[in-house]
Amino acid sequence: MAHQLPPLRCSRCATEFPVDSLVWLCPCGGVLDVADFGAKLPSRAELATRPATLWRYAESLPVPELAEVSLGEGMTPVVPAVGLPEARVKLEYLSPTLSFKDRGAVMLATLAHLLGVRRLIADSSGNAGTALSAYAARIGVPCEIYVPASTSPGKLGQMRAHGANVHLIEGNREDAARAAKLAAEAPDASYASHMFHPYFLHGTKTFAFELWEQGMPDTVVLPVGHGTLLLGAYLGFRELLAQGLIPKLPTIIGVQSANCAPLATAADAGTPGPATITPVPTKAEGIAIAEPARGEAILAAVADTGGTILGVTDDQVLKARTELAAAGFYVEPTSAVCWAAITAARAATAPTTPSWTTATPHLTTPNLTLALSGAGLKSPN
Repeated sequence: MAHQLPPLRCSRCATEFPVDSLVWLCPCGGVLDVADFGAKLPSRAELATRPATLWRYAESLPVPELAEVSLGEGMTPVVPAVGLPEARVKLEYLSPTLSFKDRGAVMLATLAHLLGVRRLIADSSGNAGTALSAYAARIGVPCEIYVPASTSPGKLGQMRAHGANVHLIEGNREDAARAAKLAAEAPDASYASHMFHPYFLHGTKTFAFELWEQGMPDTVVLPVGHGTLLLGAYLGFRELLAQGLIPKLPTIIGVQSANCAPLATAADAGTPGPATITPVPTKAEGIAIAEPARGEAILAAVADTGGTILGVTDDQVLKARTELAAAGFYVEPTSAVCWAAITAARAATAPTTPSWTTATPHLTTPNLTLALSGAGLKSPN
């Protein structure tokens, strides 16, 4: 029997759309979720017989595995954090294109292949663009990526090496998104948006499934821009809980750059939607998102787990990056934000303005896992 592609449903008005309509946003302005589709995880005994890729969870994914698309993504290792024995790091930067974005990109590329899409359009701060470029190359579909002109040369070079047509847009991340959306209005184009298309989140939810196999932590610390890893992880944890495979949700702590922190500001103020901010350039370019597409959902997800969202300064990020490299983990600055938050909390750093930089007790308790989301070679300076 052919794999059934689940439809999309508006989170605001509940209108449904077939996935082959290529709709990425409801006319009412609501973001879309995958309708009536949940996890069907096999037993641990069955999983032990399957390859160490995210496709081991095939029953829980919205698209079938296609050998001509997959790059062997998923099942990244979890190792102890040097100097903090009770903490562990999940090495997402060991994914095929060197970031966690491969988990979602393979979903969108597989979907595009199944639907016969002729051209892919996306906007990115770097890693989503590199992932989509690689998977577009795998399926032989032209790919255009719109990025801020300030994007790291390493990421630009990686996209171009995969054959993507890269458009450098003056301004910030939101300016790049507006340019991509305009280009995606062409009749032969599909907007392969990692923040809008919900199939992407069903790829990143495998991060949670893997932690279930590798050892479920009490607290998970994740970088947050558009929140595609955080929301995917939350989705996966909720599906595990619904099947009785975990007794409770782990606490999720999101981390932003203090220079661009609409969600940390909102969490600090206790408001349900992202704060309106004026972003300042940051070394953590991968999470420099002033207007997160699913901001309300991100805030609701962390609140549901008893977590919060914090901000860290560029000085803290660069210090954390140096410490991680000294422990053997060479990551881009965006990946270092989680370690920066943890070490600040452990050191009981005196609070600065704004107040979200204060320590949270969830970062000072045992059994904690953080994600290292992107490799250092993407942004070496």
